[in-house]
Amino acid sequence: MITFQKTDSLDSPGLAVYNERSEVQLYHINEPLPGIFIAESPKVIERAINAGYEPVSLLIEENQIKGEGASLLEKINSLPNDVPVYCADDSVLTKITGFHLTRGVLCAMKRKALPSVHDICAGARRIAVLENITNPTNAGAIVRSAAALSVDAVLFSHGCTDPLYRRAIRVSMGTIFQVPWTFLPENFTPENLNSLGFTTVAMALRDNSHSIDDPKITNVPKLAIYLGAEGDGLLPETIESCDYCVKIPMSHEVDSLNVAAASAVAFWAISH
Repeated sequence: MITFQKTDSLDSPGLAVYNERSEVQLYHINEPLPGIFIAESPKVIERAINAGYEPVSLLIEENQIKGEGASLLEKINSLPNDVPVYCADDSVLTKITGFHLTRGVLCAMKRKALPSVHDICAGARRIAVLENITNPTNAGAIVRSAAALSVDAVLFSHGCTDPLYRRAIRVSMGTIFQVPWTFLPENFTPENLNSLGFTTVAMALRDNSHSIDDPKITNVPKLAIYLGAEGDGLLPETIESCDYCVKIPMSHEVDSLNVAAASAVAFWAISH
């Protein structure tokens, strides 16, 4: 159920989660319970609600109330919990975000407890494992490619950025709410995935690397593909622990792609 409140000041108490707290602070705001994250744009917020995330409050640009935000407001109004909706003009939202919001809606949402790796992998055929990918743009783009190209789940090492940071969510276009994901426990290794029935492959430029479309790779029933950070790539011990190394054949003496671009090529190859 919606409670509308008009605001024209950044000092309004209800705007603190949007204006005063960093994403790290929001992450820890309800400890020991899961914290809060901020999602933006009607489509992304609707995907989060459809995935079972509970809205805490909404900040919407006035022109969106009868525009693109109308269906979102209708959905929120049908929820059993009371959701404050703060209405503001575009200048207030711009001061909060630091830039013009094309679709003028922000939503504070409760995080959910993360599932276990075992639960995430149950029934999955193709999973992506991200190691130390700290750039939210890359993380969001990889998740979007995973959703589009039939990857069943994404696992994040603890060295990765939070996939529910606002920029990561925005770049993923909300697909982070559609693809099962979780963080790996500390000291989790490729051998742990072997024990769950997965063949593990590391994307790495090694002399013994196979082409990503090698049938030896693409035909295995359960495959986990490891992707590392820009520049450093995967840790040497991760590469050594994987069953195979794989690479994308390239021309013009180009030796590598941005990890987000590489993930899209790799996901397409292993899904066929």
